[in-house]
Amino acid sequence: MKNTLREIEETPDLGITMADGTRLSARMWRPVDAGDDPVPVILEHLPYRKRDGTCARDALTHPYFAARGYACLRVDMRGNGDSHGLMEDEYTQTELDDAVEVINWVAAQPWCNGSVGMMGISWGGFNGLQVAAMAPEPLKAVITLCSTVDRFADDIHYKGGCLLNENLGWGATMWSYSSRAPDPVLRPDWREMWLERLEAEPFLPSVWLRHQSRDAYWKHGSVIETYDTIKAGVLAIGGWGDAYKNAVPQLVDALPGAKGIIGPWVHKYPHFAVPEPRIGFLQEALRWWDKWLKRVDTGVEEDPDLRTYLMDGVRPATWYTERPGRWLADASADTQTWHLSDAGLSEAPDRFHRTIASPHDTGADGGEYCAIWLGPELPGDQRHDDARSATFDSAPLDQDVSIIDAPTIRLTLSADAPVAQIAVRLNHVHPDGASTRITYGVLNLARHLGRALTPGQEEEIELALDHIAYTVPAGHRLRIAISTAYWPLIWPTPTPVTLELHAGSLSVQALRAAGDWTFPDPDAAPPWRTEELRPENHIRRQETDMVTGVTSLIIEDDFGKVRDLEYGLINGSIARERWSIHPDDPLSARGACHWTEELKRDGIALRTETKSEMWSDATHFHLRASLDAFENGKSVYHREVTDKIKRDLL
Repeated sequence: MKNTLREIEETPDLGITMADGTRLSARMWRPVDAGDDPVPVILEHLPYRKRDGTCARDALTHPYFAARGYACLRVDMRGNGDSHGLMEDEYTQTELDDAVEVINWVAAQPWCNGSVGMMGISWGGFNGLQVAAMAPEPLKAVITLCSTVDRFADDIHYKGGCLLNENLGWGATMWSYSSRAPDPVLRPDWREMWLERLEAEPFLPSVWLRHQSRDAYWKHGSVIETYDTIKAGVLAIGGWGDAYKNAVPQLVDALPGAKGIIGPWVHKYPHFAVPEPRIGFLQEALRWWDKWLKRVDTGVEEDPDLRTYLMDGVRPATWYTERPGRWLADASADTQTWHLSDAGLSEAPDRFHRTIASPHDTGADGGEYCAIWLGPELPGDQRHDDARSATFDSAPLDQDVSIIDAPTIRLTLSADAPVAQIAVRLNHVHPDGASTRITYGVLNLARHLGRALTPGQEEEIELALDHIAYTVPAGHRLRIAISTAYWPLIWPTPTPVTLELHAGSLSVQALRAAGDWTFPDPDAAPPWRTEELRPENHIRRQETDMVTGVTSLIIEDDFGKVRDLEYGLINGSIARERWSIHPDDPLSARGACHWTEELKRDGIALRTETKSEMWSDATHFHLRASLDAFENGKSVYHREVTDKIKRDLL
């Protein structure tokens, strides 16, 4: 079907009043003739501020759909951006109920044809699935990007039962994001809203750290619990450079009619993502919307269930602008298994003995848990971390091996402490020794077994590494690297741990056959028009204090400062993180985050400074945070938070 472009109009501050009287603010793009020719609606429901936070991607995306016969609604969640109310946590029932109420409201408008879709990346990808599980009648389709089906197993809080340092890092981000004021030009009561928001702003790491196992808190919003209630057509998209890749094959396997696409990208929409190649995501999305919201036969039901980008094996680097490879469709695979042995990775199973007691700063070359800010965030050369791990190498491969799906590690091991963890990496070893991380997994052994370990007792464990599609060339080697620490990705155990490995195996799905696939080239609406007042700059550096022996990762992300050329609003952000540990002392671990947010217009200059810290002793986690707000350089608000939370098999 050829779409005729329609003239569109924008409403920058559409008010939608919830049943409890809270006014949500939406930005809407729609055809000017929608009143005469009603259109479906595409909803994005986010806390990330439509006025200054998501403007760049909104400009590329929503006008494109609107010109092709859709109304796009970008709603600020309550307590964020220009919406009234207060936010208590992520994915609360109130948040989801608000989204359902918006869906029902918009479906009843005379300019809507009654059909609604939800789209979003990350938070918006999560709540799109969660709302779909509530099955509001007008919701016919969802496009979810970089999301999860299990909030405990595969989000930014815990992974493999290990505590991710992103629990503090992302909590610090939201401490900063959600404490910002509305745009003063839109809300005459903006100052009252801001002060109320500052007073109520939750320090979420304290909340999340009180749930250290997969309890009812995490089951809420985990659609793996409620697959059977999802009736909307689901298109799931992810990237191999992103933390949220596993949900795509999980959704395709679980939901009849769901389709999946996984490219080489980090945490971005595929029409402007990196590493390249990008794809015509908007055209692909339009096919999905046209099918489910307009009932046009676009052929999407005949598409392969899963289209994946098979990446060529490359040299290790902390950033790539492009990943060579090819798109696969209808891939099939054979299982290949190697056994861990004294000789490395071999064909026959064998008992062996290997001791691991990694320094606690092992993992320094693991990269960011979720690469998003476009700095040097990807895993670098793994040789330094490999040297602090137990490693098992294959012989040089006699032919290319293309690994698809999730490699599985099985181990027989024992520990000398009741709480222990492992980090397992599958690496590509080049002929000169350079080591590229292909994929990885981490596991809290005590949480996995559901009990404290008995020192010296052998345990059998199985760990699925993250999904991947990667070719290791003939003549190169595979390596399994296993460590007892992976800092700063996961928080360390309360005591040093020595593990004894006794047996193990690696199983991978090796590509047998696949069809090729071609996507259209990227297309988009014109970009956001801004004036740059301060350029972006991203820094990652590692330091070792030669006196104390403490090692630190220092992160400085200056997101720059810009002026919106249409509305005149100025905004700028700077994030700083420091993650420090002594290689011999897990209780020396410390994380610290500091965010600065600026908002300016018409003689009003607003700024927030948020700081967060975390450390631990053998029995408890300790948190400290502060929130300061300034208007025209004068302090208008200050609050401090301290907390102490008992460790539970962590």
